[in-house]
Amino acid sequence: MTDQTAFHAGLLNPSTPVPEGLTDAQARPAGRRYGIYRNNVTVSLREALAEGFPSLVGLIGRENFDHVARAYLRQSPPTSPLMMHYGAELPEFVAALEQLKHLPYLADVARIDVAMRQSYHAADSISIDPTALQAMDEDTLLATRFSFAPSMIMIRSRWPIGAVWHYTLRGGDKPKGQAEDVLILRAEFDPEPIVLGPGAGDVVLALQTGTPFGRAIEQGGDAFDLAALLNILLPHNAITGLKS
Repeated sequence: MTDQTAFHAGLLNPSTPVPEGLTDAQARPAGRRYGIYRNNVTVSLREALAEGFPSLVGLIGRENFDHVARAYLRQSPPTSPLMMHYGAELPEFVAALEQLKHLPYLADVARIDVAMRQSYHAADSISIDPTALQAMDEDTLLATRFSFAPSMIMIRSRWPIGAVWHYTLRGGDKPKGQAEDVLILRAEFDPEPIVLGPGAGDVVLALQTGTPFGRAIEQGGDAFDLAALLNILLPHNAITGLKS
């Protein structure tokens, strides 16, 4: 192990001894200073994770979250100085924790937090003119393929994750037990998680994979409301291209 590797390895694990030969600017043993620095690094990373996962903090409490964050950062320390991306694997880490198995929806709710950050930092795009769809004849429209803004992200879950997220952070009605598809959209600067209606997730997924509009809307089933979906996508500037 190199000196640099030993230095980094000890930062996130207080049980790791201070690297040998580490001194301060006056050539004195830097054990105490290293301990302070190690604690500051750990606290800073926990704060970054807490800021990036507000729904998890709200659901399990800050003290429990700190325990989870501490275990996560020891297993998965940052590999990039761009902290806006740190924690993308935390939902999978949470899903594997035996202590949280009684809250099986946590990981999917955490994925909303991840997607919100990804959407916020996604590249800007230019949406279509909403009247472009109205200008097409039926055959052309049904054969059209859509492209979407990079900031649009869909999360599918067998749990009411959108309702849980909103209830935890914004209040409102208590979540019910049905599955939900959540679409993260960014009309301008701030992303918004929107719960899709029945069948809409299947339609969006088909459109995202290049299925022509006519065949995509067939995936929605009898309960699918096309007008409701378009009234979500168009005002949020989600559709960026049409190709026949």
